[in-house]
Amino acid sequence: MEQNQNARYQSPLSSRYASDEMQRLFSAQFKFSTWRRLWLILAESEKELGLNITDEQLDEMRAHLDDIDFEAAARHEKRLRHDVMAHVHTFGEACPKAMPIIHLGATSCYVGDNTDIIIMREALKLVRDKLVAVIRVLAGFAREHKDLPTLGFTHFQPAQPTTVGKRAALWLNDLLLDLQELEFVQNTLLPRGVKGTTGTQASFLELFDGDYQKVKELDRLVARKMGFERSVPVSGQTYSRKTDSRVVNLLAQIAQSAHKFSNDIRLLAHLKEVEEPFEKTQIGSSAMAYKRNPMRSERIASLARYLIADAQNPAITAATQWFERTLDDSANKRISVAEAFLACDAILSLYLNVASGLVVYPKVIEKHLRAELPFMATENIMMDAVKRGGDRQELHEHIRRHSMEAGRVVKVEGGENDLLDRIAADPAFGVTREELEKHMNPADFVGCAPMQVEDFLREQVQPVLQKYQDVSASADIRV
Repeated sequence: MEQNQNARYQSPLSSRYASDEMQRLFSAQFKFSTWRRLWLILAESEKELGLNITDEQLDEMRAHLDDIDFEAAARHEKRLRHDVMAHVHTFGEACPKAMPIIHLGATSCYVGDNTDIIIMREALKLVRDKLVAVIRVLAGFAREHKDLPTLGFTHFQPAQPTTVGKRAALWLNDLLLDLQELEFVQNTLLPRGVKGTTGTQASFLELFDGDYQKVKELDRLVARKMGFERSVPVSGQTYSRKTDSRVVNLLAQIAQSAHKFSNDIRLLAHLKEVEEPFEKTQIGSSAMAYKRNPMRSERIASLARYLIADAQNPAITAATQWFERTLDDSANKRISVAEAFLACDAILSLYLNVASGLVVYPKVIEKHLRAELPFMATENIMMDAVKRGGDRQELHEHIRRHSMEAGRVVKVEGGENDLLDRIAADPAFGVTREELEKHMNPADFVGCAPMQVEDFLREQVQPVLQKYQDVSASADIRV
């Protein structure tokens, strides 16, 4: 009797967050179909190098790469307590003529490890495409708002102004670093190849009657047919588990960048300066109907936190392997690597969705900036007064006292910043309120920010977008 799926635990990464295309790569169908393709590749290559394998056997295998009898495989695994042998028997039942040569000379890690590398290679392509899509959207946002002055913050305290576009360039820069790391990992990701039980290729040396060159050629042929130039140079029974750690660390770095972005958006939403998209029928709170909670940004942060923590799993696994291998990696990596990719996929989908619909409120930004601008203009005001013959040290003390009093009015009395009025009334400065207003142009305080954004987009971002001009990814999110 089939059990009700609603009565069983399902990972929210599958049921709520990750895309169908990423889930397909980590599905049983993709995994075991890849196993069968690897068995076919091995048999083809062994035949090419002289082993007694017939075209009829290979054709039989080719005809049954995807029609997997999962119920039969489950019965075999319950009896044999071995997943690879269960699928060897299941494949053999579909290909009785090929049964004698399926898995010939191989160990379980031939299909297991090589499949894991293939899955990670394909999953990294999906991650890369979504990462590039986010970079493209943020580049447009940065370009659009490169000249819009906004209050800068250090320690979340008002600091020298920047521009909205320059702040977006900081998010972009993090993602470019992630893309560089992703490309490096992609370019250096290698399969285990054909290495035998403990990595010595002893079984294959026996098959080829001691011909080491044929053993090497078999390894090369299999790697090429998997889509790689070569395989790892040496291995134990498995590829080094540091590979999993490298890959998941990369995903965790992307999560770090996304979390930083989500933090900034949540803080900006509190300030009412920038908000994530909010649907017409979306509910922000079940109790407070007026609320526009930054739920998607919060979800980015939540999933990113999970992924950052998950990176510890393959790191510890890599550190605690024994000699040529132990099996305590298996159960852990089945979960940690797959869910790292599912989480990263969901994070980038959310990031793309939020970045594509950011809402900017220039009037609120200007209001906040002008409330703090008098404090930031004091150095310029002081320099002008010195040029007119004033004493720099004396003027500095006057500004210090006026600033402290103006700050008290704002913080204690809840009043408006009256610093300019205080300076205009002080004969030590010899300046009118109207003259002081000339120092209040926000664009005069952003330094090189607009030019920096232009240079950054032209020199750093545009070459990346040109390289991946054919890449597209959806901004849709499942929930």
